Amino acid sequence: MTTPQGLFSDSPGLLRCAWCQATPAYHRYHDQEWGFAETDDRQLFEKLCLEGFQAGLSWLTILNKREAFRQAFAHFDVDQVARFGDSDIERLVLDAGIVRHRGKIVSTINNARRAIELRDEFGSLAAYVWGFEPAPQARPKVLTFEAFKAMPIAPEATALSKDLKKRGWTFVGPTTMYAFMQAMGMVNDHIEGCGVREAASAARAALKPIKRPAS
Repeated sequence: MTTPQGLFSDSPGLLRCAWCQATPAYHRYHDQEWGFAETDDRQLFEKLCLEGFQAGLSWLTILNKREAFRQAFAHFDVDQVARFGDSDIERLVLDAGIVRHRGKIVSTINNARRAIELRDEFGSLAAYVWGFEPAPQARPKVLTFEAFKAMPIAPEATALSKDLKKRGWTFVGPTTMYAFMQAMGMVNDHIEGCGVREAASAARAALKPIKRPAS
């Protein structure tokens, strides 16, 4: 039986999206996290930061350094990262376990401070970002590999990028924001036939609405 385009199988009866086939760690990320609805602020901030660090690199590079990133950035606790100063920047630039890009390091600290502002305004980072969820009818009814490749970047990703930039965030371009939407389950881009697609859809269906505070 021919494996559908965009999928692969390394064990009988199990299909996965082809992009994750490089390593077992990549399999686990695909199977257990990517595309599953996330509402925890710490996890969302981590995903935002790591997507920013990934710009120009492969996601596998970031995934392999993820634990080092967590140790370096106080497990992405926004309050702690927001208090980082010049000595922390110099410490991080010398940390071989992470991506030693000064601009991205400075951006992460800046974005932590901006995340606190969003939390104060919207009640949580989750309440803010989920407000940009694309409408289901705007998505392909059947997400084949061909349909996925033909999709433009969701206008909601561009809107999120523009709004974050207006609020002072950096390294949050539209492509990066769409990758964030994929990672945190705001969109389900597991290809039709992937063994994880239905589980990701069920997780999104079970998500309770996140309310923003009344204005």
